Amino acid sequence: MADIEAVKDGFITRILINRVDQMNSITPVMHQSLQEVFDEFAADDSQYIAVITGAGDRAFCAGSDLKSGLGKNYPEGGYAGLINRFDLPKPVIAAVNGFALGGGFEVALACDIIVASETASFGLPEPKVGAVALGGGLHRLPRQIGLKNAMGLILSSRRISAEDGYRLGFVNEVVPAEQLNSAVQKWCDDILAGAPLSVQASKMTVQRGLEESTLEAALNAQESYPEFAKWRSSEDAYEGIAAFTEKRKPNWQGK
Repeated sequence: MADIEAVKDGFITRILINRVDQMNSITPVMHQSLQEVFDEFAADDSQYIAVITGAGDRAFCAGSDLKSGLGKNYPEGGYAGLINRFDLPKPVIAAVNGFALGGGFEVALACDIIVASETASFGLPEPKVGAVALGGGLHRLPRQIGLKNAMGLILSSRRISAEDGYRLGFVNEVVPAEQLNSAVQKWCDDILAGAPLSVQASKMTVQRGLEESTLEAALNAQESYPEFAKWRSSEDAYEGIAAFTEKRKPNWQGK
């Protein structure tokens, strides 16, 4: 079986990191495989959500496989083909089923939603092996949970539970391990109930707006964002109004 597997399940691309015996750690070759998977997902208009998880029940991803060498030349999308993919408007969900350490934690942080099992744990232990987290964790974590909380985790290399991740705010939901798949599916179903271009415009308006200098600047700029303009002129925008007026379920086309 391949180290990276991707299956299209209706509107959902399900991505599996499949190295159970190596805690789903990532080799240099796997970065390119993940780049190709996310490229295909981004380009396929029939795919609206990506879900990424790890094989087995011990690890989501334990980061880089140090025995295979540290990757120095990551693909265009960055570590795991994802962490530098700032132009991806489609939602990505991390289903964290165990250890999410080092680069694995950074992959989860790069996702829009994290659903974790009660057995999951998170950490950036790079300093313990004389390394530095280079997959975005040093930048995403303080932005997502605040400076002092992030510094505490980063400088101590501590590993924390899924419940602590929920308390800090980077985990959206914690469920028993046997309920992880159904919980992730519920998130997917809720997202798919909305118009795809509305969801995408919402995601990118948040992300682009956070880059503006002030709230006022973000409000003034949002109509210039390409995803916002694409939604505004979409067929689904009109379908939503028609369905509401006619008291029926909307038929989203993603265009």
